[in-house]
Order: sequence, then structure tokens, then C-alpha cells
Amino acid sequence: MSGSPAREEVPRFEKRLLVTGGAGFIASHVVVSLVRNYPNYLIINLDKLDYCASLKNLETVSEKENYKFIQGDICEPHFIKQLFETEKIDIVLHFAAQTHVDLSFWHALEFTYVNVYGTNVLVAAAHEANVEKFVYVSTDEVYGGSTDQEFDESSPKCPTNPYASSKAAAECFVQSYWERYQFPVVITRSSNVYGPHQYPEKVIPKFISLLQQNRKCCIHGSGLQRRNFLYATDVVEAFLTVLKEGKPGEIYNIGTNFEMSIIQLAKELIHLIKKTSSESEMEHWMDYVKDRPTNDLRYPMSSEKMHNLGWRPKVPWKEGIKKTIEWYKENFHNWKNAEKALEPFPVTEPFAQLNVP
Repeated sequence: MSGSPAREEVPRFEKRLLVTGGAGFIASHVVVSLVRNYPNYLIINLDKLDYCASLKNLETVSEKENYKFIQGDICEPHFIKQLFETEKIDIVLHFAAQTHVDLSFWHALEFTYVNVYGTNVLVAAAHEANVEKFVYVSTDEVYGGSTDQEFDESSPKCPTNPYASSKAAAECFVQSYWERYQFPVVITRSSNVYGPHQYPEKVIPKFISLLQQNRKCCIHGSGLQRRNFLYATDVVEAFLTVLKEGKPGEIYNIGTNFEMSIIQLAKELIHLIKKTSSESEMEHWMDYVKDRPTNDLRYPMSSEKMHNLGWRPKVPWKEGIKKTIEWYKENFHNWKNAEKALEPFPVTEPFAQLNVP
């Protein structure tokens, strides 16, 4: 059962900002930054505490007066309506989603339920509550793959996997509230984000954790797929910029020009963790497995609109990846069943309790 929004009196704050999925990877970094940098804002973290979430991500701010945690599900309309009524939300940052691409091939219905239906429940309630800004966090994957074309915000959506399809569909729901009601929504699409707090099903924490346990990196297919990697604190700054400067009805790419193939990524991590530069030794730490049903080659994005708002990524790869490696040495077991996330292909347990109507 979801927790009920508390009704006790709270101190008066200048703004009341709801972050959904705030115990997850990117959103937890955003919550921590908001709590520290906006003492006059009440930051409300709504999270149902799914398998990839951890309240340990919020320990540094959990006792702050301007932070509040509520356990609950965006897919429960009555609960969400009550939440907006009792908490008097001014701004929404909507991160909550199922995000694991590999898992989405096996659980497309669940991804649709959470990512599309849940977003529709949330944006409808936010609109009814007359929220002043609603930021929907999407992904570069809605564009589909590319070999040479650089995507800007006007590029057509062409998703190639169920996760990306659900995010693209949710975007359409959110955008329709701007088109029909002039409800002040903003959509962001970001590159692959990495850093502390990320559940180890994703490629960077998975490879780090495997190597730290003396296990091989599992390379899907050829490993020639390339990804643009953006460090967590950089994407936090992007979201803070969007909150201040993002214009209603607009879409913003949050990207980086730093691009790396999965094979190159594995070699970098093997070099840093196993302290070897020998090609033969590096090959020893890589295990090639079958590919996922579709695996886009690249997601190159233009982020000129964000640059015009004053944002650019700052953290160099070498600095960001070293901090990430160090964090996983101490924090791998922050989640239940983290060990299962290291398998080459996902297990089905995460959705064992999900009741889709």
C-alpha cells in the first residue's frame, strides 16, 4: 500500500517542489542539490521504493527541515490527487519511470503502465492543481539510433525499443497539455548519465561492479555501439537551469559531445580497476554475449538550446569515472538483490508484485 500524504502543519516555504522517483539515480542527486541550495523551498520526494531505488541516496539530507519523503505510486490516481491537494505543490520534476531497456523487451506492458499511464495520472493531477511548472524527464532514446545525423529537439521521434516507446508516448501526453491548455510543461531529453547512486543494471556500474568482484564485463553483441556519457552533477546543473530558465512548451536536449563505444568503455574500466594496459589481458576481462533484440548504434544530440540558457557540462570523464569507481567500492549493496543486476540479461523478479489493471 502507498503511504498517505501527511496532513500536519509544516513551516511556510516560498515554493513546494515535488520530485517523483526521488530515491532513484538521477533524481536523488537533484533532490540533494535542491535541498541544499534552496532552503526556502520544501522539496518533497515521492517514490514507491522500487527495486532500483534506495533511501540511502538521500541520507545526507534526510533530516533537513525543507525535505520530506512520501512513499507512493504515481499510478494511483486517488492518491496522487490527494497528494496535490494536501501538499499544495507549485512545481513538479517528474523522474519516476521504469528505465532498463533490456528489461523492457520482456515487460513492455509494465513499462507502458508506469511510464505512460503513470505520467498521464501525474500531469492530469498537476494541471487540475494549477501547478506553475511541470518538467518531464525523457531520454535521447526517443530519437532512435543514428549513424551520422545529429538530433535536435525538432528531430522526429523514432523509438526502437519498448522503453523508448513508452517515454515517447508519455512525452505526447505531456505535450498535449501544453497544446490544449497552455499548461506550462517542459520536456528534457538527456544523454546517458553516470555516477554514484545508479543501480548496477546499467552498463557503467555493472562493469565496475563485475570487475571489482573479479568477474568479466559482459559485452552485448559487437560492443561497437557508442554512447554519450554525462556525469551526474552536470545533469543536476542542467535541471536546475531548466527550472529557472526553461520556457513552457519547450523541449531541451541535455547532452554531451563525449562519446565512447562499449568496448572502449570496458577497456577504460579494466585499465583503471585491474591496472593493466595489455590488450590480451583486457580481452581476458571481456565476455561477449548475444545482443539485445535491437541496440541502437548512437544517439548524437545537439544541446544548443541548453547552451543558450547558460548550461554546459563541466566534469571531465577521467574525474567523473574515478569518483564513480570509488563510490561503488563502498556502496554496491545499497539495494536489495544488487547481485542479480550483474547477470548478462535481466531477471524477471522486479515486476513480480506489479498489478496492472
